Amino acid sequence: MICRAVKAGTRVAGHGWPLVLALGVSGCQPPRPTLTPHVHYEVGAAYQADGVWHYPQQDLSYRATGLAVIDPSTDAPRLTADGEVYDPQAMAGAHPTLQLPAQATVHNLDNGREITIRINDRGPAQRGRLLSLTPQVARMLAMGTAPARVEIIEDELPSRMFAETLPGGPLLNMQAAPVEQVTVNALDGKNGIAQTPASPAAVGANRVPVTALADLPVTARQGWAVPTSLWIEIGRFTQRSYAALAAMRAGGTVSASDDDRGPLWRVRVGPFTRVDEADAALDRALAAGLTGAHIVVE
Repeated sequence: MICRAVKAGTRVAGHGWPLVLALGVSGCQPPRPTLTPHVHYEVGAAYQADGVWHYPQQDLSYRATGLAVIDPSTDAPRLTADGEVYDPQAMAGAHPTLQLPAQATVHNLDNGREITIRINDRGPAQRGRLLSLTPQVARMLAMGTAPARVEIIEDELPSRMFAETLPGGPLLNMQAAPVEQVTVNALDGKNGIAQTPASPAAVGANRVPVTALADLPVTARQGWAVPTSLWIEIGRFTQRSYAALAAMRAGGTVSASDDDRGPLWRVRVGPFTRVDEADAALDRALAAGLTGAHIVVE
């Protein structure tokens, strides 16, 4: 314990010794825990937050829209999900499913501000929120206390570098093929030397431990604000009949959509102008068992 000293024999006017002793005890503070950073690649298992299940996965070309909030963490020291020491002054944020760490560009659609951050933690804890940003990032994006409408675009090359170089990356999980002794015969008919090839798993297996990653520049770029509305996206379906059933349950509409998987049918509810309206619609969709429902901005 770390305590502030109270001078012996000190009395406070109008009070007796019990108050003096109480003041002395209240000045004691527990020591801060010692943190040992161990930066590593992390995907993690599925988890539940605020009644919603999240399924982390590696996606090096991630792009999405949604609502961002300011990280509510206190001053208590802690490690992020990828093993970094949490720093409220860092250009960093939390995402519910992306592999960690990842680098991304975040565009504040409300005012046009754009910044680059490292996603190194899991969050936000509240349903219907896409990103949790450090106070520093929030200042650079000129966010207020209300959730900001944002677009996030992953920077593929830095994110790929993290996956390929940090401890715990995908190469560490490769299983080696069975290794057998190979006899090489020389062209002159003489027996060669028996050779044992190197194990494929050795590639990338001995990665150097990392205690910190380089800080990203505390800079913002000014772009254009974009008029947007909020929608509840129920899901995307390969068959229109399934989309129609989901739309009936949600009270939404079906529209054609294309992505890298080909033609799809998209089900949405909205549009909404206010965040509280979108939150209420999301709650209704989740209560109806539409577990993939989430807020998007368009």
